[in-house]
Amino acid sequence: MNDISRAILDRAIHWRLKLSSEDHDPAQHRAFQAWLNAAPEHAQAWERLELIEQDISRDASPLVRAALIKDKPSAKTGTLKKSLLSVALLAVLSAGWANHQRPLRDWLADQVTASGEQLQVQLDDNSMLRLNSRTSVDIEFNARERRLVLHSGEILVETAHGDTRPFIVETEQGRLQALGTRFLVRESNQTTRLVVLKSAVAAEPAKGPDRRVISAGQQVLITEQGLSQPSPAPMAADAWVHGMLVVENQRLADLVATLAQYRSGYLSVDPQVADLRISGSFPLNNSDLALATLLPSLPVRLEQHSKWWVRVVPAEPMPATAE
Repeated sequence: MNDISRAILDRAIHWRLKLSSEDHDPAQHRAFQAWLNAAPEHAQAWERLELIEQDISRDASPLVRAALIKDKPSAKTGTLKKSLLSVALLAVLSAGWANHQRPLRDWLADQVTASGEQLQVQLDDNSMLRLNSRTSVDIEFNARERRLVLHSGEILVETAHGDTRPFIVETEQGRLQALGTRFLVRESNQTTRLVVLKSAVAAEPAKGPDRRVISAGQQVLITEQGLSQPSPAPMAADAWVHGMLVVENQRLADLVATLAQYRSGYLSVDPQVADLRISGSFPLNNSDLALATLLPSLPVRLEQHSKWWVRVVPAEPMPATAE
């Protein structure tokens, strides 16, 4: 569990269970507060516990969320139910934290990157595959075709010449066929984004007949049902290969969401400043420095309770809104 011991996290879970039940009293609250104040690691463990619960409650399946519902044991079965809930909660939270660092399905993928990690792979046909942070992909080459299955994250593909087998990239939303090319594919939030950097790529949705050829300098969004209209590719879309993020008039919330992919822990933005716009270049290998560069440009500050929990919030005071 990184720098927090399992024993401390177990104790935090113990307090979470006690304070969730109906039989706690003021003395318990005082005892909990004493434990919380006894060491910085206790407060950090409690903070992490709350954040993991929020993350799981927002993103997990109904079954996982059900395990986090506050239990109210009866007098007869309370001890047993608390014991079982403690085991379940520990398992769910441990899985939830691991899933935040690397989605559970990634463990079965052929190639996987963690937060802040990138990887370059030379494929059997001499094509080059580059994985961005938090990416998982399967490689399925056979006598008939060359196929990559992108489960999550972003890849850069540069196909080699001289192999007549079709080169396919597949996501849950669709199927892409390279036409002698260099291109980016990102799978996120039930959407695939294709950015063509060289030559062309044929794109089609998973559940529709809409097949189009996207040319160099264009991008398209793909859902299971269809494709968006092609639009100009974003500036320096492949800058991440060189460790940089280049944005132009981007929402602060979107910038922060991208930076969050390159660091461990939780990074978020206050809704009051989420729609602020920013342009610039930001280092991906030092997200703390990237966040610090926001301060001179925008009316924001960083609210940081530990190295694992950072939030971009309004500066005090916020400038008056123009009428």
